[in-house]
Amino acid sequence: MSLTVGPISAAEHLAFVQTQRSVSFLQTPAWGRVKTEWRSESLGWYDGRQLVGAGLVLHRPVPRLDRFTLAYLAEGPAIDWTGEIDAWLDPLAAYLKAHGAFAIRLGPPVCTNTWSADQVKEGIADPGIRRLTEMSSPWADPVGARVTSRLRDAGWLPQSPEDGFGVGHPQFKYEIPLAGRTENDLLRGMNQLWRRNIKKAAKEGVEVTVGEDLKAFHDLYVHTAERDRFTPRPLRYFETMFAALSAEDPERIRLYLARHQGDLVAATILVRVGAHAWYCYGASSTEKREVRGSNACQWAMIRDSLAAGCDVYDLRGITPTLDADDPHVGLIQFKVGTGGQAVRYVGEWDLPLRPMVYRAFDLYMRRRGR
Repeated sequence: MSLTVGPISAAEHLAFVQTQRSVSFLQTPAWGRVKTEWRSESLGWYDGRQLVGAGLVLHRPVPRLDRFTLAYLAEGPAIDWTGEIDAWLDPLAAYLKAHGAFAIRLGPPVCTNTWSADQVKEGIADPGIRRLTEMSSPWADPVGARVTSRLRDAGWLPQSPEDGFGVGHPQFKYEIPLAGRTENDLLRGMNQLWRRNIKKAAKEGVEVTVGEDLKAFHDLYVHTAERDRFTPRPLRYFETMFAALSAEDPERIRLYLARHQGDLVAATILVRVGAHAWYCYGASSTEKREVRGSNACQWAMIRDSLAAGCDVYDLRGITPTLDADDPHVGLIQFKVGTGGQAVRYVGEWDLPLRPMVYRAFDLYMRRRGR
């Protein structure tokens, strides 16, 4: 197979995405309009005249060397990762180097291992186990193993840190399989606490609606950030995100608002592309936590994803820690209550195209704490 790579229009890119069962929302043309601080372009892979793959490239300039960029394909590209990956990535590297990239960073949407909810819970309870990777995986994807091996052999450098979170997107995620399941199946898969909290929210009269009040969401999100000590994104970011993704597909992004007796107690954002749905952002009030608005929002999003025919509900990143003394373990404990499974992906990889510039960039990032 001889493939060529070249620029495609946003319309061509979107048309290709619409033919796929699952493509990350970070690989849609609309996402380039969200990340305004980066220059974006859509690239296509051609087998002859047929478009057989697509990717969104975000270009990050090098400080004081603006003519060179880091070419970033987050959770992409959307290509056939089961095939001979050199045939796909070699023409990508040639095109990007010719157009000023000093390195490529990509994150193949290919998993390597999964661990069931029961296995994760057993690992947390076992003081001798500190990380997911210390447990045997009941399912290992041979495609993921082969992609990892071929990337390493071709000179790509792994970027995923030990804790699973880095400058890019997490290597470990928590996902709930939906295909072939009913609402009752999903409830049975949850732990007792999650089922009880969902029932409690309904009994307390919590009402979840799909709305457009981004200001109300953002106020609650800022409150959550102050409580949980993280830096919130500005309201303008969410306005841009909703405008761009909704323009591409009116069903692409939704805001869920949970109210109790008129008070906003929780809010969440859901994104869907094809048969894949993502929980992207969440916020909750410190008051009235006992009415379980966050659980009500999650259950509404899971039910809507199931009704839309999705294969997976993606709770996004976790760290691989199972150490009860690690402050990050609370994240996986919350998500494991939904049932589902922990999933390890291939992770992010860099290919230096101009090694001297890449080393200078890497040094710069290390000095500023990445």
